[in-house]
Amino acid sequence: QVQLVESGGGLVQPGGSLRLSCAASGIIISSNYMGWFRQVPGKQRAFVAGVMRDGTTNYADSVKGRFTISRDNAKNTVYLQMNSLKPEDTAVYYCNRVNLLTAWGQGTQVTVSS
Repeated sequence: QVQLVESGGGLVQPGGSLRLSCAASGIIISSNYMGWFRQVPGKQRAFVAGVMRDGTTNYADSVKGRFTISRDNAKNTVYLQMNSLKPEDTAVYYCNRVNLLTAWGQGTQVTVSS
């Protein structure tokens, strides 16, 4: 079965950086369109960034130029490097297949606050 385990979240000041990791099992990330999503209380989960099978990346407008998605095929892990963080980036972050969702992991909390 597919399992996605997110980690790397935490409390950071505005302007700071974090790198999130998503360790996958049960699927091969390089064979899938993988992405990061985020959710704040009371709102729907929203797409943040994706990396396609051929390595093409895409981003939500709100994070373009600040976030970078990447993957390590040998570790079967997807990363999200987040720079210049803003308070509005505060959310629980999840990874999943973008075009064929599977069971969600527990997510990792990112809090941007001074």
